[in-house]
Amino acid sequence: MLFDRIKPLDQILAAAEKKGLKRQLGAFDLTMLGIGAIIGTGIFVLTAVAANKAGPGMMYSFVIAGVVCALTALIYAEIAAMVPVAGSAYTYSYAVLGELIAWMVGWALILEYAIAASAVAVGWSGYANGFLRDHGMGLPLALTAGPKDTITLADGTIASGGFNLIACMIALLITGLLVLGTSKSAKFTAALVLVKIVALTAFIAVAFPAVNGANFEPMLPNGWGTPLSGTGVLGAAASIFFAYVGFDAVSTASEETQNPNRNIPIGLIGSLAICTVFYLLVSYAAIGTAGAQPGGALSQSKEPLAFVLKNLGWPKLGDAVGWAAIIALPSVILMMIYGQTRILFTMSRDGLMPKMFSDVHPRFFTPHKVTIVTGVAVALFAAMFPVDALADISNAGTLFAFFMVAVGVMVLRVTQPNRPRPFRSPLIWIVGPGAVVGCAVLFMSLGWNPTIKYFLIWAAIGLVVYFGYARSRSVLAHGERA
Repeated sequence: MLFDRIKPLDQILAAAEKKGLKRQLGAFDLTMLGIGAIIGTGIFVLTAVAANKAGPGMMYSFVIAGVVCALTALIYAEIAAMVPVAGSAYTYSYAVLGELIAWMVGWALILEYAIAASAVAVGWSGYANGFLRDHGMGLPLALTAGPKDTITLADGTIASGGFNLIACMIALLITGLLVLGTSKSAKFTAALVLVKIVALTAFIAVAFPAVNGANFEPMLPNGWGTPLSGTGVLGAAASIFFAYVGFDAVSTASEETQNPNRNIPIGLIGSLAICTVFYLLVSYAAIGTAGAQPGGALSQSKEPLAFVLKNLGWPKLGDAVGWAAIIALPSVILMMIYGQTRILFTMSRDGLMPKMFSDVHPRFFTPHKVTIVTGVAVALFAAMFPVDALADISNAGTLFAFFMVAVGVMVLRVTQPNRPRPFRSPLIWIVGPGAVVGCAVLFMSLGWNPTIKYFLIWAAIGLVVYFGYARSRSVLAHGERA
């Protein structure tokens, strides 16, 4: 039967104890990791995308995406405290909904983590290549973009790249940090988080006093939007969702967390709450000072926050915010690769991925082999492909995983009501359905072509791999314990 392989929670916990990772992260580390994963390309770049889809109504889009993430964070906090092991949504689905669903969730999470890491690396390389070019150290055209990417030259002609060297190098550097150790990576991320917080705080302090209420009219130039359209407030919310993605990466660190029953909920909810406040203040200030009508200057900018500050007469501060993006975006790449390796590590421990993926380095206590494989793959994708549409494709995988986790937690409330829950999501029969409906609406709002279509193709490939490779190698197929 397809749905007969469910891995008991007790067996999952026992497997983590037998072949687990070193517990070395506290609540502050997790909160910093969460903020590091959340604040990045979304707020620094996608503000312009949201303005083009929804105009000033993107304020509502930030709220909608934030509410969906808040509901999901409460769900994640409950299951992560119950099952403090690596694997995130994949592990939770395995325990409640069975192996097939767990595989599809794990497969979808590759879109969230690996594709997102490559996309951020490409975005970061644009800033870095621009800096090198401005200082007379520009690389040849063939080394500044991938073969599938195009570049508009000074004379207006369009040329194709060859290999995005800078994007490849930053991905490999981050991979090296992750191999050396999680605690070192956490300290590195915490430092970059402070850079981002200072930059956003400076933006708010300068732009907020200059807000003009007239810039919010008309508030909804493209309306609320409809499912599958990819436009309006809902379409912008679906894209802006990328700005919040990353908080769930905290749960992938469960197995390396001290006192996870207490610290995982703090890290999840704390990082999301801090980022949501920043996002609402930043978006309000950006709209109020520069306007945000579709097709306007803000919606067309590649560096919207820097554009706002320069438009207000603060060019040096605008440059500084751009520099903050250059300095801090690597923390997002780090957390995306980190989350991906922990999920593949757990799938390997379950027999669904090659065994070498669950090998732990004897000195650094990190899953070094899967980290290297993942990092090299991310680096190659970043070197070869453009950033276009990757954010929405990443969102599709994330929303599918969030949907399944919410369903799983509600099922677990019914099937195992007496199991200890160090953190209980309040009002579960409101929070749970709210998360399910919210994820479904945002998923549909991504638009059919190309996002949902590509996701369905990826899912079909996943089913072929599962039945052709993973299902027969699963430890549960042989009555073993991972």
